[in-house]
Amino acid sequence: MVKGGVRTTSRRLLIGVLLGILVFAGFSLVADIDKLGNRLASFGWWTFWAALGLALVNYALRFLRWHFYLRYTQITIPGRRSALVFVSGFALSVTPGKIGELVKSYLLRELEGVALTKSAPIVLAERVTDLLALVILCLFGVFFYGVAKITVALGAAVLVIGLTILTVPPLSHILIRGLTHLSILRRYRNRLYDFYDHLSSLIRPVPLSLATAIAMVAWCAECVGFALIANGFPGASVPIGLAILIYAATTVAGALSFLPGGLLVTEGAMTLLLVEASSGFDQSTAIAATMLIRLATLWFAVVLGVIALTTLQRRHRGVASAIEQVEDGSEARSDQHDEDE
Repeated sequence: MVKGGVRTTSRRLLIGVLLGILVFAGFSLVADIDKLGNRLASFGWWTFWAALGLALVNYALRFLRWHFYLRYTQITIPGRRSALVFVSGFALSVTPGKIGELVKSYLLRELEGVALTKSAPIVLAERVTDLLALVILCLFGVFFYGVAKITVALGAAVLVIGLTILTVPPLSHILIRGLTHLSILRRYRNRLYDFYDHLSSLIRPVPLSLATAIAMVAWCAECVGFALIANGFPGASVPIGLAILIYAATTVAGALSFLPGGLLVTEGAMTLLLVEASSGFDQSTAIAATMLIRLATLWFAVVLGVIALTTLQRRHRGVASAIEQVEDGSEARSDQHDEDE
């Protein structure tokens, strides 16, 4: 069973890596390999390592939010194992809409017997508060710099609509009934109601505000990392406020695209904004900065996630089963577990 889990994880990772390589290769061709090499040769590499450190700050703060949600929902799990479960979600973050991070819920069920309808709302609440934090950061940036208005407006609109539906029970119940109107989906209706009941407690004003505040500080750390890298090229200059706007807005754009890891959309938007809104950025410099920050954030997280997931696999038999279920979209065991609960 463990071998099967390793194979499915390796397959998912390989697909993500190949997509990343294709994106990087495409941007390298656009930039001209020689020019890109020259930009990287003159780059201040200490800023890249600093960005890695700030990415770790981001992950640590988001783990703090994860721990807060677990305690708020009365889910008890040893701290070390909780950290491994949390970081394991990064291994499958290069999936549409980061849906692969639901592996955390499957892991909690296999390791601690926690029902999916109780833990999965935490994963959704994480995404909601991430988007809310990023949009708030964007709004400050738009006010001062006036760029990326369409992306920020779209993100804010999606957020407002989503939160309106989630915070008004009758609207959510109508949506659930609509989604389960077909007879083939009707068996999921009660579980969706249960899911929403748990989610609604996480998006009340106090937990929502606290989780969003943590997320804002966490994402600010990565924004500063982006600013350091962008300013690490001779002659290039990006004010910290503009860097926060660019990084936050392009991350929102990638999330709204629902492409795996926001690949292509995030890179393309980031390169474009660096060239158009910043000082001293030609196309090659902007592409080099974009590639480096994605390595220091997205791909660094994926590597950490694979390490954490592999560590869990070696220690617990149920991990391979959890991975296979999230990979294959298996519902059979989900049904049985929910009945057992």
